[in-house]
Amino acid sequence: MTRLVSWSPLAYTIKRATGVRTGLIKSSLLRTSGTRWIMTETDVSPVSRKLQWEAIRSAKPFSEFLTDTFGREHDYLRISISERCNLRCIYCMPEEGVELSPSADLLTKDEILKIAKLFVSQGVRKIRLTGGEPSVRKDFIDIVKGLGEIPGLEEIAITSNGIALGRKIPLLKQYGVTSLNLSLDTLVEGKFMIMTRRAGLSKVLNTLDQALRQGIPKVKLNVVVMKGVNDDEILDFVRIAKEKPVEVRFIEYMPFSGNKWSTEKMVSYHDMLSLIHSQYPSLTQVAASRGDTAKIFTDPRGHFAGKVGFITSMTSHFCGSCNRLRITSDGNLKVCLFGNTEVSLRDMVRKGASDHELLEIIGSAVKNKKAKHAGIGELEKMENRPMILIGGLV
Repeated sequence: MTRLVSWSPLAYTIKRATGVRTGLIKSSLLRTSGTRWIMTETDVSPVSRKLQWEAIRSAKPFSEFLTDTFGREHDYLRISISERCNLRCIYCMPEEGVELSPSADLLTKDEILKIAKLFVSQGVRKIRLTGGEPSVRKDFIDIVKGLGEIPGLEEIAITSNGIALGRKIPLLKQYGVTSLNLSLDTLVEGKFMIMTRRAGLSKVLNTLDQALRQGIPKVKLNVVVMKGVNDDEILDFVRIAKEKPVEVRFIEYMPFSGNKWSTEKMVSYHDMLSLIHSQYPSLTQVAASRGDTAKIFTDPRGHFAGKVGFITSMTSHFCGSCNRLRITSDGNLKVCLFGNTEVSLRDMVRKGASDHELLEIIGSAVKNKKAKHAGIGELEKMENRPMILIGGLV
């Protein structure tokens, strides 16, 4: 049995309609003739031919409400569930802090789950909970449990700084969390204090170990690289990917309100890759999957337990394959991380809007999504929320 080499509408149709993962479908199945999909010879156990045909005939096209004018289908939703955080990272939050929304303005657990169910009903297959720091919310575990009960939702992901997450890992695994991204920008305690304005490096490393021990399927480290701050630790992080089944992702420093961004502080993907290849020349880029934001590198010789990735928003955007939408903790829909246009779903929900009325608003916002975000110069000048109020990048 061979794995799919590339994504296709037919494979996605079968996966959506039957729940069978595309990795079980032989690539010879996927061949086109004009505009029709044709079944060819295959050994697709456990998917029967009859089930495949039924899936193709009965499957509905992807929701028009979540498809933009450039044909991008948005099946990934990020929901920020808290503006609060127990760290004060220098690239995320201004030194003076941010003005937090009144508690009454934030989405409740029931509102979060209502919005999540609506998006899943339209084809969203992955939801990521972000913040601020999602784990500081008292009903965080209840929200995760509620997501796990939504039919059709295939992936539950969390982005966290890991400070208060260690003890919660067993429950997260129990309630269906499939992916955990930990934000960790340095392995040096003193530098951790400088970058986060708080202590806690050992707690983050403990959470990483707990996630691996408990068997969370995907564990990633997000590393924002800043010149003169932590760029001397790039190879130290690569060694983590070499020794542990972790995807270490280096993120280009990006401009957000209050983080004092400048080009002098940014380390480009090409500079990082050049440094890494000087020590690990065998690392090879792998083909991107649908919706990937990261450029992923592995060692074809099998000498790496994990992977190395790069988020290149500044030097090589991935807008053309963007499949994600964002809900802020105060209930606004953002169709682009770097866009400053938002529409309130919270107000619509609280006014008793029907699902169809909500979808009309969502669809209108999605249709207005631009082909790509602005260039570096424009991003630097653009007024946008601080990162902590948006929900982060990855």
